[in-house]
Amino acid sequence: MIQHTESYRLIISGGGTGGHIFPAIAIAHEFHRRYPESEILFVGALGRMEMIKVPEAGYKIIGLWISGLQRSLTISNLLFPVKLLVSYFKAAQVVSRFRPHIVVGTGGFASGPIMLAAVNKKIPTLIQEQNSFAGLTNRKLALRVSKVCVAYEGMEKYFPASRIAVTGNPVRSNITQFSGDRIHAIKSFGLDPSKKTVLVIGGSLGARTLNNCIVAALSKFEAAGVQVIWQTGKTYYEEMALKLKAAGVGVVAVVEFISSMDEAYAAADLVVSRAGAIAISELCVVGKPVILVPSPNVADDHQTKNAMALVNRSAAVFISDREAPEKLADAMLSLVNDENKKNEISSNIRLLGRPHATADIVNEIEKLIKPVAA
Repeated sequence: MIQHTESYRLIISGGGTGGHIFPAIAIAHEFHRRYPESEILFVGALGRMEMIKVPEAGYKIIGLWISGLQRSLTISNLLFPVKLLVSYFKAAQVVSRFRPHIVVGTGGFASGPIMLAAVNKKIPTLIQEQNSFAGLTNRKLALRVSKVCVAYEGMEKYFPASRIAVTGNPVRSNITQFSGDRIHAIKSFGLDPSKKTVLVIGGSLGARTLNNCIVAALSKFEAAGVQVIWQTGKTYYEEMALKLKAAGVGVVAVVEFISSMDEAYAAADLVVSRAGAIAISELCVVGKPVILVPSPNVADDHQTKNAMALVNRSAAVFISDREAPEKLADAMLSLVNDENKKNEISSNIRLLGRPHATADIVNEIEKLIKPVAA
């Protein structure tokens, strides 16, 4: 695509988890590729993952003193109105000083104040909703933003139909350029290319249930000659690494976080994953057979809704979090050796992929930006 000489100012806000951060960074990369003279500023929540991941991606970020509501009565909940007010005034200052041509929100704690500040100043706004069940922040903003980019059909129940664009979810560029060099990828994890390999990913923060299931089944994997690439998440890494060492099993590569997801997908004959929207979008693009174990600890059980959108099209296998300790390991070993079932799932999941989602979202941003004065 042609690079433009216009210089725009773009604010992007999204964070809390990788499901909000990685789409935001993908949008920033594509916008910067088209408009290399432009300025891009991120707004996130202090103490959250975006304050590390965004600078690592090469962008400036400002943190707001904001956090989400907890399910029980806590000091954090009592402080929420104060945090919201303080964050809104800081967000308004950021908008006034930076003077963006557009503000983009991908969900998360910090999106609310900065998007609200933008709409109050009549600046064009776009939100990107990753899930089949719209998040609280995006639902609250639905009637006030200029455009809503969604990943699923039927989102008119949450957003005005006239403002919706069905684009899919932004996927990291190294995923869309997935080459599938399996042998090289498996060797990069120190494993044996001659063996079947399962990739287990519990999201950017890790998943206690998945981790415990893998620990309990280590001897089964070794007996079956099946390898596992196991992303534990930062919180659980040390504990799980010690348990793996104590088990003395050599068919598992345990890692805290996988940065090169293209290699991890290339190595995998089967993927076991939570059902976050971005994980599902990546799996649809790479076309890998998958067992989905939705997290029960998310708002409105939206991961189960995400998973069922695939299961209903025979594009994934579903195991509930409650059933996982009993069923997951056996399901993994059964499916990884069932070539017909794997091929069926791969064919069906590829039909749901939207590899051009990021470009389509930036196309919608371009439509909203006012021409820069000469």
